[in-house]
Amino acid sequence: MKAAVVPAANSSWQIKDVPEPQPGPGQVLVKMRASGICYTDVHQTLGHLPGQFPRVLGHEPVGEIVTVAADVTTRKVGDRVGSAWVQSTCGRCEWCLRGRRMFCPFMKGTGADVQGGHAEYMPMNADATFLIPDKVSFEQAAPIFCAGYTVYSGLRWADPQPHERVAVLGIGGLGHLAVQYAKAAGFETIAISHSPDKDKMIREFGADEVVRDGKSLAAAGGADIILSTTNSTPSMVDSIQGLRPDGRFIVMGADAEPLTVSVIELLFKRIKIIGSQQNGPEYLYEALDYVAQGKVKSVIETYPLAEATKAYERVAEGKARFRAVLTM
Repeated sequence: MKAAVVPAANSSWQIKDVPEPQPGPGQVLVKMRASGICYTDVHQTLGHLPGQFPRVLGHEPVGEIVTVAADVTTRKVGDRVGSAWVQSTCGRCEWCLRGRRMFCPFMKGTGADVQGGHAEYMPMNADATFLIPDKVSFEQAAPIFCAGYTVYSGLRWADPQPHERVAVLGIGGLGHLAVQYAKAAGFETIAISHSPDKDKMIREFGADEVVRDGKSLAAAGGADIILSTTNSTPSMVDSIQGLRPDGRFIVMGADAEPLTVSVIELLFKRIKIIGSQQNGPEYLYEALDYVAQGKVKSVIETYPLAEATKAYERVAEGKARFRAVLTM
C-alpha cells in the first residue's frame, strides 16, 4: 500500500510502498478515506515529541472497515469509523479504572506509538474506533477526531454556566471550530484575533464580537472562559487580563515557553488555569453530533495522498486555512 512515511527526525515526508497491515486480535482494518494533518504532526516530524522512525503519522484518521478480527463483535465490515489520539491502554492502572485512559502510563497514541492514518490502510483497535454519523462526510469527520474533539472537550471541561461569556483566543485550525462550538452550545462568543482580514469570516462562524487583545476584551466586558488555541505564550499571557472574576483559562495550544501568570490576578480575581486535552468519549460523540446537525463545519483544504508532502509543508508554514486533509 501507499503511505506517507517520515524516514527520520527533521526529514521530508516521502510517499512509499509499504506492506499492507493485517488486523490483530481485537482490531479492525480500515480502508482510509481521509486523514487530517495536525500541527502535532509537525512537532513529531521535527523530533520534538518521542517516537521511533521511520513512521507513518496521522491522528485524525477516518475510513471504512474492510476486515474484522474474529474476536471483534462490536464492529462490522462497512462501518464508517474514525479513531482519536488514544489507540490503546493497559486497562489495569488507576487511570484506566477511573475511566481516564488518556493518563495511562502505557497508553499508545495513534500515529505516535502505532501506525497513523496517512496511508491507504490502517489497523485500529476496535474499542478505539468511533462510529461516524451518516450525515457527516469523511472529509468533515477527520478534523473532528483531534481539532474538534480537543476544543469541544475544552469547552465542556470549563463547565460553562448559563449567561456566561466565552472567548476564543487564536482563530486558526482549532480556534475556528472553537468559535462555532461555543456559539452552537448557546453562549455569547467573543473572538480574540490579531488579524483584521479574518473579521468577516470570524463573524460568519458565529462570533458576536471580535477584539484584538486582552485589554480590549476587558473593555468589552471580559469573558468567563477563554479557550486558548494559540501556540503563542505571550498572547496567552496578554489575554488573561480579559478574564472576569472566577474566570477559567483553558490551555489547548502548545508552546515551549513557560506561561507566567500574575499572582495578584490569581488571588484577587480567583481565576483558574486549566490544561485540557481530549477529555472523554462523550465529548467526541457530542462534537460529531454538532457537525451532523450542520451547526459546525471545518474549513478544509483537501489533498490526495500523493500530495501529502505539499500538504504537510503548508501546515508547517502556517499557510493552511484552516485544516489540511489527505483524501484516499
